[in-house]
Parts: sequence; C-alpha cells; structure tokens
Amino acid sequence: MSEKSNINWRERLSSPLTWHVAAFSVLLVVMAVLATRFALDWVAISSGSSNALASKQTELRAMEMQTAPLRGLDKRVAHSRELIGYFYENRFPVNYSSFATQIGNLEVKSGVRITRVGYSQGKPGPDLTEIFLDANLIGEYPQIMHFVNSLERDKIFFVVKQMNLSGQQGGLVNLRLQVSTWMRNAAAAASGLPKANPNIQPQNTAPAPSAGQASPAGAGEGE
Repeated sequence: MSEKSNINWRERLSSPLTWHVAAFSVLLVVMAVLATRFALDWVAISSGSSNALASKQTELRAMEMQTAPLRGLDKRVAHSRELIGYFYENRFPVNYSSFATQIGNLEVKSGVRITRVGYSQGKPGPDLTEIFLDANLIGEYPQIMHFVNSLERDKIFFVVKQMNLSGQQGGLVNLRLQVSTWMRNAAAAASGLPKANPNIQPQNTAPAPSAGQASPAGAGEGE
C-alpha cells in the first residue's frame, strides 16, 4: 500500500495540473497581498491629496484677500490723476492778480478793512511754489470771522496758517492773518513777488487791492 501511495504522490507531483494549481495558489496569495498594499497606499494618497487640496484652497483664499485692494487699481489711479489735474487747473491761482483781487473781493463782502498786506513766495517745489500772504485786518468780530470763513471756502485754495487777535476798541478787533496759496512755478517766477524770508516780514506791505484795483506797490503781477 505504501508503494502505491508513493507512486500516486509522485504521479500527482509530476502532473502539470498539480503545478498549475500550486502556481495559481501562489499567484492568488501574491495578488491578495498586492491588492491589500494598493488599497492601503490609495487610502494614504487620497487622504494626503485631500489635505493638500484643502491647504492650497486656504492659500488661494488668503492670496485673494491680499490682492483684493489692488483690484481695479489702474482705474483708481487714472481717476486720481483726473482729480489732481482738476484741482491744479481750478483751485490754484493762474497768476498773482487772480488771488490778490479775490482778497479784495472778500474784504468788500465781509466788511472788514485790510490795513496792511504783504505777499512773498517760497522756494519752488517740483511743480508748485508756495505764496505767502501776511495781512492785518480790522473790523467787528463777526466780520472778521466771515472774512476768514469765506477765505477758507473760496474756490482758490487758501490755507490759513496763523491768526492772532489783538485788542478791541469801540467794538472793532484787530487780526494778524498769515495765509498760504500755491502757484505753478512759471507763474510764480513771472509774478515778481519777493522771496520769503522767515526772519522778516514781507517787504511789499500795502493795502490789498479791492476788486478791479491794481496790484499793491512793490509786488509784480504775472499774467
């Protein structure tokens, strides 16, 4: 019996079918191992991809928030240039007489009396030159305030730098007023106004011109 059994085992081992079954079993085990490993790797990759995608989306939102103020910047810059151009053309006096005459107009409308006024010009800047006005006014307090308010609201760009009220006599108040405006460099150079000296008062001290009057003595008029 043992010899027959051995013969049967040998025949089975030598049979191609037996080797095919064995090879298939081995391949099946290998495929199962590979499938398990692939599934684990796929889960890990999918989880990593989701995290990477979420991170990139967060970075994108952060970049969108950072760049939001820059959107339409070209249009805002162009609009700002238009406003600057309008301000230059309409708020700065084109020559000396344009703002000197306006000071006289405001004097008449407010009822104050300008007893002394002096004009001088500062150092030219890249485009504009500052023009200084130093004046003494006398009038009732409401008239003085009306003149100052009208000056600040005038179409010509005036900036009140300093005001000093002095004693009151018979209801009248004295005001020392220092004001600045600006002109384009060429217009300021053509005006003939003296250069400002911070240590002394302007030299061309004279009553300011009322509407239609000529320029004060000592101050050139640029057209």
